[in-house]
Amino acid sequence: MKTRGFTLIEILITVAIVGILAAIALPSYSAQVQKSRRADAKAALLTAAVQLQRYYTERNTFATATLGAPPTGVYPATSEKGYYALSLPAAALTATSYTLNAAPVGPQADDPCGTFTYTDQGTKGTSGGTLSWQECWK
Repeated sequence: MKTRGFTLIEILITVAIVGILAAIALPSYSAQVQKSRRADAKAALLTAAVQLQRYYTERNTFATATLGAPPTGVYPATSEKGYYALSLPAAALTATSYTLNAAPVGPQADDPCGTFTYTDQGTKGTSGGTLSWQECWK
C-alpha cells in the first residue's frame, strides 16, 4: 500500500526556501513603502509653502505665520496622511523668509531621509538622515 504525502525533509526544505525569500524581500518592500510615503512630506511642504506665500501677500510678513488648525494657522501641522509633522521654527522665521520642516513620525520615523526642509527661496533639503537630499527629493 502506497501512501501519498510529503516527507518531513520536503516540508523543511520548502519552509527554508520561503524563509530565505522572505528575508530578502521584506527589507526591500519596507524601503519601497518608505519611499512612497515621502510623497506625503513633499506635498505637504509645497502646499504649506503656497499658503505661506498667500499669507505674505496679505500681511507683507512671514514673521507672524503659524502652522495649525485654521483660522490661526496657515496650514495643518501634520501632513495629509499623517506620516510627517510639519514645523515652522521661530529661529528660521523672519519677516521676509522662512524654513519649513517635515519630520517623519509613526511608521515613517526610521526613514533614512530624516527631516525634509523647504525654504521661501525654493531650496530643498534634508537633515538628520543617511541619504542625500537629492535622493530623497527625487
